[in-house]
Amino acid sequence: MPAATLDAFLNSYLGQPDEFRSAVVTTVRQLTQAAIKVRNTINQGVLGAAFAETRGANADGDVQKDLDVFSDDIFLDAMRRAPVALYASEELEQPVLLDRQAPLAIAIDPLDGSSNIDTNVSIGTIFSLLTATGAPDADPAASFLQAGVNQLGAGFFIYGPQLALVLSLGSGTHVFVFSTRLGTFVQAYESRIIPQRTQEFAINAANYRHWDEAVRLYVDDCLEGTEGPREKDFNMRWIASLVADCYRILMRGGVFLYPGDRRKGYGQGRLRLVYEANPIAYLIEQAGGAATDAITRILEIEPESLHQRVPMIFGSAREVARITRYHTEPSNIGERAPLFSRRGLFRA
Repeated sequence: MPAATLDAFLNSYLGQPDEFRSAVVTTVRQLTQAAIKVRNTINQGVLGAAFAETRGANADGDVQKDLDVFSDDIFLDAMRRAPVALYASEELEQPVLLDRQAPLAIAIDPLDGSSNIDTNVSIGTIFSLLTATGAPDADPAASFLQAGVNQLGAGFFIYGPQLALVLSLGSGTHVFVFSTRLGTFVQAYESRIIPQRTQEFAINAANYRHWDEAVRLYVDDCLEGTEGPREKDFNMRWIASLVADCYRILMRGGVFLYPGDRRKGYGQGRLRLVYEANPIAYLIEQAGGAATDAITRILEIEPESLHQRVPMIFGSAREVARITRYHTEPSNIGERAPLFSRRGLFRA
């Protein structure tokens, strides 16, 4: 039996069409068309006109490449043809009002991992779909200051060896791969489930000296391997592309850590709650995983500002819960308490 196409999946999701489901389907279809355009430009590499030149900084102070701006323009143009009232982008200071009568608001990171452009490492586009609330023209930011649990759907495109779409509309996390032969996205994995246990973690170890003690202790315990309190060997990974790290965890499990640390500007974490953390957390939870800021569930955090940053830990649920205990019950974890170090109650 041939695999289902994305169109078939979306038609099934429509079921008994209502305003929001119809709008979500139309918007996802427009997003896929924009992603194909972005992928085609990325594939040209340095031969293309909008590749990796540095342009300056975006609204939040991060280095901005030409390809960031190009991708943002492509997705913004696509959303003008979708039932979207408001478009909020990591690259823009304020949301763009598109159609005050439309039912949806979209938050988007048009090019995640752009520091990897020059090195030919996978990058992507992350999006979050919300209901437009209140008066979009009077207070455009209000629609995006909702807790992530209110998302209608979320997803990301990953521009890697394959162009893939990871998507959840509230009933599992599904993976679609673009078929150049068919000219459409085809379902490759249905309802991914992240294993509860893992022996792999992703973190930028270069920042070890800046971490809080709880994070250092967790990593130390993992690195001690079979001789340490975890009694098993761990692999460490770090791609510096959120979509690539998330895709790996969806495929084979693991845990991702981007904690706040003592560097200037990193105390409250570095990932954006609205554009990155909420959609990724939605996808991870729909796949049976967990996502927190080390203590609090990401999807329950009420954003206070459009570009708010947050620490983030996500992946295999048992491992995320264990990392939370390193922050909340340090005396009962690892080598701090000999009773629990090798045969303890908290051994994962």
